[in-house]
Amino acid sequence: MVALVGRRRSRSRGAELICGILVNFFPNPRRYPAPLFFLKVSPPEAAPPTLVRPIHHSIMFASICRRRLALRIHQIAGGGGGTNLLEFIPGTIPLAHCYTSPAVAEVPSSEPCPDTVSYLISCGLSPAAAGAATTAQHLRIRSTDKADAVRALLKIYGFTDADIVRTLRSAPVILVADPERILRPKLDFFASLGFETHKLATEPLLLARSLDKHLVPAIQFLRGIIGSDDDLRRAFHRVPRGLAVDLDNNMRPAVEALRRGGLTEADISKLLVIRLGVLLSSPDRISEIFEELKAMGMSVLDPRFLYCFRAMSGVKRDSWLRKMAFYQSFGLSEGELLQAFKTQPTIFLFTDESIKKKVRFLLDELKLGISDVIARPVVLGYSLEKCILPRCAVLTVLMREGRIRRDIKLLQALLGSSRNFETRYVLRHADDVPDVVKAYQGKIKFEGFK
Repeated sequence: MVALVGRRRSRSRGAELICGILVNFFPNPRRYPAPLFFLKVSPPEAAPPTLVRPIHHSIMFASICRRRLALRIHQIAGGGGGTNLLEFIPGTIPLAHCYTSPAVAEVPSSEPCPDTVSYLISCGLSPAAAGAATTAQHLRIRSTDKADAVRALLKIYGFTDADIVRTLRSAPVILVADPERILRPKLDFFASLGFETHKLATEPLLLARSLDKHLVPAIQFLRGIIGSDDDLRRAFHRVPRGLAVDLDNNMRPAVEALRRGGLTEADISKLLVIRLGVLLSSPDRISEIFEELKAMGMSVLDPRFLYCFRAMSGVKRDSWLRKMAFYQSFGLSEGELLQAFKTQPTIFLFTDESIKKKVRFLLDELKLGISDVIARPVVLGYSLEKCILPRCAVLTVLMREGRIRRDIKLLQALLGSSRNFETRYVLRHADDVPDVVKAYQGKIKFEGFK
C-alpha cells in the first residue's frame, strides 16, 4: 500500500500523514492493484503536491477515493481538536480531485471556464446565464470549431437564433457533441416525426439522450398508446418534457397505473394527448389523484374527468392544498370551489398573482360578487391585459355613445370567444363609432365604468 504514495520511509511529515489516511481507507491493500499512481509531496513552503506518473488504474482509484472520502475521517490521535487530516497537511489537495485519466481530466473544477463563458456570451447568453450554465453542467468547450458546427447544424434544421439561445441556456453540453455522428441522426428523427424545432428547443436535453436506447423505443411505445402520429406530435408540442422521462422507470409504470385506475385505452390515449406530462407522475401520485377525484364525486365516465385529472397531475399535493386555501381567502366555500374546478379545471394552474389581479379587478371595477365570479370560472383564464381590459374599454366607448345600456350584464358581455366579441361589439359599430376599434386595439385605455 505504501506504493500508492511513495517510499515507506518518507522524510516528509505530509507523506506520512497521507500514508496514514490511505491505509485507514484501504485496510487490505492486496485488494487494489498497485501502483495506482505516485504523489510528489513538497514541504509546506513549496508548491502543492502534483501527480507525476498517471497509471492505467487511476480511474479506479479516483472512484474509490470518492466513496471513501464520503466517510467520516478519523481524528488525529491526541489532536484534541478533532482536526481533519486532509486539512492538517499544508499545501495538499483533496484526493477526490486527483483525476489522472484523459476521460476524467475533462471534468473541470467548480469554477466556470472563462473561455467557455465567453463563447456562450457570444452565442447570445447573458454573462450570468453563461456562467450558470457552464458551472451547472461542468462544461468546458475545447474546440470552438466543433461548437460552431453544432450551431450551424441547428440552423440548418430550422432553429432560430432565439431557439439556439434557449437551447444553450438549458443544454450547453450539446456544443461538445459530434454534430454529424451524434446530433444529425436525432435531428433527422425528430424532423421525420414533424416535431417543431422551437418546441424541441424547450427541452433540448432530448438531443443528449440516446437515439437507439431511449428516443426510438419511447416513440414506439407512445405511438402504440396514442395511435396516430398527428396526435403524438400534438402531445409532444404541448408538453415536450414528457418524452424525456425514462421508458421503463416512468412511462410504462404511469400507463399501468392509469389502467388500474379504470381508464380505457381510448381514455389513456386522449389523456396523454391532452397532457403528456402525466408520464412525469409516479404511480402512487396517479392512484392518489384517482382517489381524490372520486372523493369529489367524479366518475371516470364523466366527460370532465380527464381534464380534471390533467389539472391535478400538473400540481403537487401540497400545492393543491395551498391553492385551495388561497381561493378560500376570498370568501369562497369549498363546495363552490370544487364545483368551479369541475367546470374549469385550469383555475388551479394559474399563479396566485394572476388570480389576485383578476379577482380584484372583477370585484372592484365590475362590482361583482365573488360567488358571481366563481360561477363563471372561465373568466379567470382570460388575460387581464390582453383580453379583459380591451373589452372593458370597448364597452365604455359604446356606453358613452349610447350604443349599449349602462346596466348591461358586464360579466356576460365579457365572456365568449374573440370572434364573437368582435362581431357583436366591435365590427357592428366600427363605421359609426371608430373609437371602438381604437379601444379594442388598446389605443384607448379603460378608465373605469362611470
